[in-house]
Amino acid sequence: MGISFSLFKTWLVTLGLALALALPSYGAGPIETSIFSVQGVEVDVTDTDAATAKNKALIQVQVTGFKKLAQTLGNAIIVDAVEKLNEKEVLAFLRSLSIEEESISPGRYKGKLTVRFLPERVRSFYGKFGVRVSASQGPSFLILPVWKTADGYQLWEENPWRRAWLALRAEQSQVPVLVPLGDFDDTELISATDAVAGDEIKLEAIRRRYDAKTVLVAIAEADPDGGVKAQMSGNSPLGKITFDKVYKDDTGDLSRSAVLATERFHGVMLEKFRSGAGPEPAEKTPEEIETAKVQAANKRQALSVAVPFAGPSEWNRLRSRILSAPGVIGLDVASLAGDGAVIKLTIVGGVEAMQGKLQGVGLQLSRAGGSWMIQPL
Repeated sequence: MGISFSLFKTWLVTLGLALALALPSYGAGPIETSIFSVQGVEVDVTDTDAATAKNKALIQVQVTGFKKLAQTLGNAIIVDAVEKLNEKEVLAFLRSLSIEEESISPGRYKGKLTVRFLPERVRSFYGKFGVRVSASQGPSFLILPVWKTADGYQLWEENPWRRAWLALRAEQSQVPVLVPLGDFDDTELISATDAVAGDEIKLEAIRRRYDAKTVLVAIAEADPDGGVKAQMSGNSPLGKITFDKVYKDDTGDLSRSAVLATERFHGVMLEKFRSGAGPEPAEKTPEEIETAKVQAANKRQALSVAVPFAGPSEWNRLRSRILSAPGVIGLDVASLAGDGAVIKLTIVGGVEAMQGKLQGVGLQLSRAGGSWMIQPL
């Protein structure tokens, strides 16, 4: 191959992570919900030059993200244990990074990233301290936050109610709570009037866009005493949801009262999930099982894959062989250096099936240091 594994591993960290892939999830909504991911991790690092600052930032953001994950999934003991880990130990838990926002200037790197960690390693580490992390999540809730004013209803405008739901950042919780992005597609799908009227067709359309289990309309308005009167009702996999109460923060601040209401809702959903509330899933019929198999075989997915090589000619040969494998429908180069590339490989079907197909063209798709790698057999 012309490149040792140790050199490849060093190259992968410095090159692959520096360019941080953001891979889409085909058929799902634009908001990530894995409990082992931490979105919106902010970092601001200065150094002698921008490249050095960015390299340091990519290390720092992993440490910060791992601490945030411990606060969400663990307990005080785990948080303390994570604080004692050095950078090298934290990096062993990393699965991938994605850049949400970044600003690069001379000697400074500022950004916001999503950090994903390896589920099995996280569970194993937490298990040493007696904390069991469920491999599954509860049903996801898509919340449409409608703010009532004297001039009418607001769904996509800037207001305390929408800000509070966005600030909840519970996408990666055991009970994921999603808030629509409010982009052009969202605003075309449904309006505040549609949401308040309970337009079933439009509510179903936006639910499907985010692939959520349940969509709920949360209507709130300012209370004269500085609180927030919040109303929400509907059915969900966790049972009937009914909220109709005035929430007021001790300070009487409207924004804080709105945050209090959202946190209370999420807390109740977590309690329901952890107590096992909600109906048992129905047993699937043979027809449903067969349909699920067909859907799995036709499902698109994207993988971040490292491809080490000795030079340009070998890279061209490898790329041609990858594209010739049945089921490969896309190969996008995320980063390219003299001795390797990081690609986004889009495939149809499962990874195990793709491994067999790649073997048919003389290639091996395997795990190396927590990342996918393609090499000649």
